[in-house]
Amino acid sequence: MGLTITIRLSKELAAWLETTAAKSGVSQGKLVREQLEKARTSGGNQAFMRLAGTVRGPKELSTRKGFSRP
Repeated sequence: MGLTITIRLSKELAAWLETTAAKSGVSQGKLVREQLEKARTSGGNQAFMRLAGTVRGPKELSTRKGFSRP
């Protein structure tokens, strides 16, 4: 196959991986490989991050006057 790696998972993540693999009938290794492939093909970019810093307005919304209710 290819390179073998060892990773440490939190108890919660390990439990999720085990449960998901059991429910889907897919091996844990295959699930991890699929997720790594998705991350690789997306270029590691998250779609919403392209909007970061594009919103114009006051830096602190608490400084906007007239929008609070008494």
